[in-house]
Amino acid sequence: MLIEKDVYGEDAMVQLGETFASSLKKGGVVFLEGDLGMGKTTFVRGVLRGLGYDGSVKSPTYTIVEPYDVANIEAFHFDLYRVSDPEELEYMGIRDYFSDTCLCLIEWAEMGVGVLPEADFIVSIDRIKEGRHVLVEAKTEKASTALVSL
Repeated sequence: MLIEKDVYGEDAMVQLGETFASSLKKGGVVFLEGDLGMGKTTFVRGVLRGLGYDGSVKSPTYTIVEPYDVANIEAFHFDLYRVSDPEELEYMGIRDYFSDTCLCLIEWAEMGVGVLPEADFIVSIDRIKEGRHVLVEAKTEKASTALVSL
């Protein structure tokens, strides 16, 4: 199942993330794809707000992972941009972050190929003339069932 949406501006990206959060109330694995500056972290900020988190959301570029406790879900925001070898993720115990009740939002998931589980959702963000084109793809049966209209 695919959903496509064009968004214009940071507030619209946050709002889209908030709406998408309804699809994530039972956790899951979300890969976020897009070049630098496309709005992946902004989208994550919206997801976390949609789940009830009202604090600051920063990019975990240097820490690799930021934990959030929201809506009876443990949420983890990963940024794997600086990972040079997927083996590094094994050393940090990344497999311990994935369970049926956790939400893992992963930027630059391609840096963890072979270590990361399959995604429930893939969110792809591309530049369009004055905004962003967002494609949300449900990759598992669980995701297809949970995906709400954006």
